[in-house]
Amino acid sequence: MTKEIVRVPVLSEALEKYKVPLSLAVKANGFVFCSGLPPMNLKTGEIIRGDIIVQTEAVLDGLKLVLETAGSSLDLVVKVTIYIANSAYFPTVNDIYRRYFPQDPPARTFATVGSWPWEFDIEIECVALQG
Repeated sequence: MTKEIVRVPVLSEALEKYKVPLSLAVKANGFVFCSGLPPMNLKTGEIIRGDIIVQTEAVLDGLKLVLETAGSSLDLVVKVTIYIANSAYFPTVNDIYRRYFPQDPPARTFATVGSWPWEFDIEIECVALQG
């Protein structure tokens, strides 16, 4: 059994700056476990504010980067958990999600949460196979 922490340029440094004690991705036994990711600017690491469309696209683009850095891809995702501040966003998030998982989408949970310590409305985590 092995466990490998994956550092993602810009995003890992941003989380350290925010003093968040987590690894964005951990590779273990053929899987990649991605921590919940809020909408982050991939060039600056800052939290992106905007409507749910902008935030959802930012999160999924971030997860794509995390997975690729870990040697995986969106095509290899087997489980997704979406945490959202308002269940009314469900149809909008689904429309965007379909673009990122157009065929054979992974298993998924969609859960409404109360709040986060920063201003954003969505966070997504996933588990993928290693490439």
